[in-house]
Amino acid sequence: MDVEATADEVVARLRAFTNRERHAATENYFPSAQEILGVYAADMRSVVRDIKKRTKHEDAKTVYRLALAIIGRNTLEGRQAAYEIFDSHKPAMAALNLKQLEALGKGIDNWASVDGFACGLSGIAWQKGQIKDADVKRWARSKDPWWRRAAVVSTVPLNLKSRGGSGDTKRTMMICEMAVGDEHVMVHKALSWALRQLVEHDAKAVRAFLKKHDAELPALVKREVNRKLTTGKK
Repeated sequence: MDVEATADEVVARLRAFTNRERHAATENYFPSAQEILGVYAADMRSVVRDIKKRTKHEDAKTVYRLALAIIGRNTLEGRQAAYEIFDSHKPAMAALNLKQLEALGKGIDNWASVDGFACGLSGIAWQKGQIKDADVKRWARSKDPWWRRAAVVSTVPLNLKSRGGSGDTKRTMMICEMAVGDEHVMVHKALSWALRQLVEHDAKAVRAFLKKHDAELPALVKREVNRKLTTGKK
């Protein structure tokens, strides 16, 4: 596979789906320093499906290089596509290490990019033991709020059955504790999500966490997590 040519093709095909209304909504909903093309998810995934077929028999190194090349074209939708292409390739995911992971995450600057990275790549790698607790804790201490969000969202796959998670109170709480007192709203929202996901496995631990940090947690976190505990709904 010609990695550079394929990366150019991916971005060109995404660009062909540009939609003015989608562009405006994307700029408003997850602003980014990356170029925003304005592509609906269904259109992006039509491109992703085709590239997945073409990378099926490629080796892990080639798929990694392709993902980096697509990300290097600096479009928001291209980054999302790159993460989905990589996530679907079992050998690439099995070979993923910290150095590669942080290279793939370089430039995350909005919640959509962070969540694609954390739910599709870093959380799975952590769950499988390919990165260490210390690595995720380092992200949680980062000066960059997007890497702090990535740390918190990386707990979600630990507790998400569809991503192979079976419940991991210890590591989820380890990172959630580090997020208490964070001033960034996107970290607050990530904390809410992480706790709500853990409710399905360990509601008792989540209730204890809310009680312990009642004076420190943002109202949004307490409201959303208590709703999940009470109703079972988001």
